[in-house]
This record gives sequence, C-alpha cells and structure tokens, in this order.
Amino acid sequence: MKKTARGKNAAPPCPINAALLMLGDRWTLLIVRNLLFARATGFNEIQRAGEGMATNILTDRLAKLIEMGAVEKRPDEHDGRKWIYSLTEKGFDLAPILLELSRWGVKYQKGVAPDGVLEAYAADAKKFLASLRA
Repeated sequence: MKKTARGKNAAPPCPINAALLMLGDRWTLLIVRNLLFARATGFNEIQRAGEGMATNILTDRLAKLIEMGAVEKRPDEHDGRKWIYSLTEKGFDLAPILLELSRWGVKYQKGVAPDGVLEAYAADAKKFLASLRA
C-alpha cells in the first residue's frame, strides 16, 4: 500500500476518481466526442463542432488530453502553421463510455443523439466501435 506524506497507508485510488482526474469537466468529454464522432481534426473544427467552447479552454483541455496520452497532435502536412489532433488508443477506448452517457442522456435528460448512432451501437457494439476506429 502506498504511504501518504504523513507516513500513513493510503487507500488504493478509486478508479472513478482516477478517471475523473482526466475527464472531470464537460469540455474534455466534448473534445473527445468531436474527435470521435464529428471527425474533427483541426483546432477550429474541434471548436466549431461543439457548444461554443472558448479558445483558451480548448487549448488547455487539448494540452491535458495530450499530456494524459488520450490525444496526439502532429503538424498538418498541407499547412505547417496548423496541427492535426487525433485520438490515441486510450482516447478511442472512451467511445463506449460516451455512447453509454448518450443513452443515459436520451433516456433521462431528453437529449437527442444523431440519427442511427445509438441504434447501430445497440445492434452490434463491436462492429460499430470498429467502424469508429476505421
């Protein structure tokens, strides 16, 4: 067991708390959503695909996602002034979580999912997830 600063035994980290340290605000999940479902890859595309996120928030959250290993960035081959953002394997593994949040949001919060997305996921989750990775 890990020791705290005072020498006491610390409890093992709660997996929900550990996940929330990375994903604990709405903007982070919306960025992942935009990269995953809207296929946004550039900074401006990610920003426009959402709910009016301020540029400073987007910059901060992208940096955190990169630091945590969920997103990677590389220079745009066609315009050296721009960056291309994409999900890593760790980022793609958030897809089922986002889809389940979507199902919950539709059921209890009157959210509206894009046509056919939740139905395709319910019909064949493995096939649907594979299509997202393609």
